Amino acid sequence: MTLQVPLQIKQLFVSAGMVIMLGGASMVVSAAPKTVTLAIPTMDCPVCPITITKALSQVPGVSHADVNFGTRQAVVTFDDAKTQVEALTESTRNAGYPSTVVGTAN
Repeated sequence: MTLQVPLQIKQLFVSAGMVIMLGGASMVVSAAPKTVTLAIPTMDCPVCPITITKALSQVPGVSHADVNFGTRQAVVTFDDAKTQVEALTESTRNAGYPSTVVGTAN
């Protein structure tokens, strides 16, 4: 069964992160992106952010990673339907830079 849903309605459900069930047909809408700030105190040189950015970017679901040497923090945007915060902290730890969550948004 093919279901045609107007674009405005699709966008409304996407922004709400919902799944639509109509008469046995379903349309899965991905969750809204999440943003988390990680503290990474063991960054000790200006090159460290390159390694951490690469590690975070390889986690499925990560759409953006902004790693700042000056603040020793990373702001990561990800799809929580594809990954969890624990996978982000695991990726930095595996790269040699343990991290902890200091803030969340969304």
